[in-house]
Amino acid sequence: MATALNAAVSLTSSKSSSLPATSCAIAPERIRFGKGGFSYKSNNVATSRRVVSVRAEVTTDTPPAVKKVEKESKKNEEGVITNKYRPKEPYTGKVLLNTKITADDAPGETWHMVFSHQGEIPYREGQSVGVIADGIDKNGKPHKVRLYSIASSALGDLGNSETVSLCVKRLVYTNDAGEVVKGVCSNFLCDLKPGSDVKLTGPVGKEMLMPKDPNATVIMLATGTGIAPFRSFLWKMFFEKHDDYKASECSSWLFLGVPTTSSLLYTEAHTHFNSSSAKAPENFRVDYAISREETNDKGEKMYIQTRMAQYAPELWELLKKDNTFVYMCGLKGMEKGIDDIMVSLAANDGIDWFDYKKQLKKAEQWNVEVY
Repeated sequence: MATALNAAVSLTSSKSSSLPATSCAIAPERIRFGKGGFSYKSNNVATSRRVVSVRAEVTTDTPPAVKKVEKESKKNEEGVITNKYRPKEPYTGKVLLNTKITADDAPGETWHMVFSHQGEIPYREGQSVGVIADGIDKNGKPHKVRLYSIASSALGDLGNSETVSLCVKRLVYTNDAGEVVKGVCSNFLCDLKPGSDVKLTGPVGKEMLMPKDPNATVIMLATGTGIAPFRSFLWKMFFEKHDDYKASECSSWLFLGVPTTSSLLYTEAHTHFNSSSAKAPENFRVDYAISREETNDKGEKMYIQTRMAQYAPELWELLKKDNTFVYMCGLKGMEKGIDDIMVSLAANDGIDWFDYKKQLKKAEQWNVEVY
């Protein structure tokens, strides 16, 4: 802010002699403001002999308004729709398919389900939808909406943009009182039969949207059903035709952590991605971490961060590039394990990992959706 200060100064002599009024420029820093106005300090004026009166006029030039420049997102979010359907007015879709995709001896059941939405829920890869289970809760109110990551590309499993798919694990556990507790929404979904109605909301979210840059390197970190958004990513990258996304130009690397081999999800798709049926199989890598069956050289269980540690230097070099995007989906505890292996790698380059991760998040290159 520019400040112009003009002052008229008159000096009154103690000998009653008058002097002409004098106009001068006074530097603002030489004026001290107080409760009774302000005073001017000068080394050249003997204030014991003369009374100094200052009449000042201050004008302030207001700077022109600065036009706010909106940050352009690095993600493919142009035209993205959110919350078209809300809990009070959900969309009623129909179940087309519901099938278990884990083996019978797996610790827990996971199901793949396809719902028809007739093109009324125009979602993007990386978004979620909400589900409202039928019935009422213990207070006699409708069940609350539960969000699930979408497991199909925007075109859907049928390729007509009229279906949405989910990957859901049936939640069953024993509480401290020894009672078997079933998750309301997950069991509702896993028990649905083809032809059944299901109340859907959304689509929701922009955090996990795919990068806009078709040449980007996409690193996907998933545990269990956290693979859902990455199934949608990979389908778009390698099996569908898109003018803005060519498999020969993009590169993807999936890390999937599960407890047992029988818990691996969508492995047939991963096999296809590495086969001649995919458009660019050389651009896709996948590494599994099977915690109850595998160990590393130190005898430690093979969690996702343990597997990643085997490629740590390569991953770190990728993370230093401005067109590498990391997406993490699954159990909340996985992020700490990944932080642990990155701290020392960053330190080798004199970088504080947590500060660097903040920069990656700000640049939309570190994206997390955990539960």
